[in-house]
Amino acid sequence: MNKGFESGTMIKSYVQEAHKQVLGLQLPTDPRWADLAQISLEAILTDHAYCEQKAATACISLIQSYPDKEELVKELAPIVTEEWGHFRLVWAELQKRGLKLGRQRKDEYVNKLLQFENKTGDRDARLVEKLLICALIEARSCERFRQLSLHIDDEHLKTFYHQFMVSEAGHYKLFIELATLYGDEKAVRTRWKAFLEYEAEVMRHMEVRGDRMH
Repeated sequence: MNKGFESGTMIKSYVQEAHKQVLGLQLPTDPRWADLAQISLEAILTDHAYCEQKAATACISLIQSYPDKEELVKELAPIVTEEWGHFRLVWAELQKRGLKLGRQRKDEYVNKLLQFENKTGDRDARLVEKLLICALIEARSCERFRQLSLHIDDEHLKTFYHQFMVSEAGHYKLFIELATLYGDEKAVRTRWKAFLEYEAEVMRHMEVRGDRMH
């Protein structure tokens, strides 16, 4: 599995295949978003930093809730360290530019996804729901990082966000693999398709804001 900013052949192939299929996402990011994002680097870097912090927290929560799932614990424990390292990298980028880490804002995108979570199944079914939500967040993050790596004017940030894109592609793949490990593969694929369709509607109705990573 992906560790840090590993850029070996396997991870590169994940990225190429992921973007060939647009990570399954049904609606691409509005092309105006990257231009809006670079208007205030302090705002977008702040939001990105907190996204990394929340990703680490989500993995910790899954480990705490499902300590008996040995494969999950084995795979997510390093991701906790990696995501927190990502927070520190984004924070360092803010400091290097003389910018401030602002306050954490409400994450409308994630809250909308959580509204679609089915909490009525058994313990394993609820785990699959959480894993699919994590996969979807990673997929959209990967797609957004790709947009920044291609279209932001700052050359350093192009490379910076390409590295994050590679990482998120590996995380997306991991969460899908874990979902199929702990759930029926056919049911997981059906539910994933429903999540993708729902997410497209969420994106279609959300305001395009440059100060939000999602």
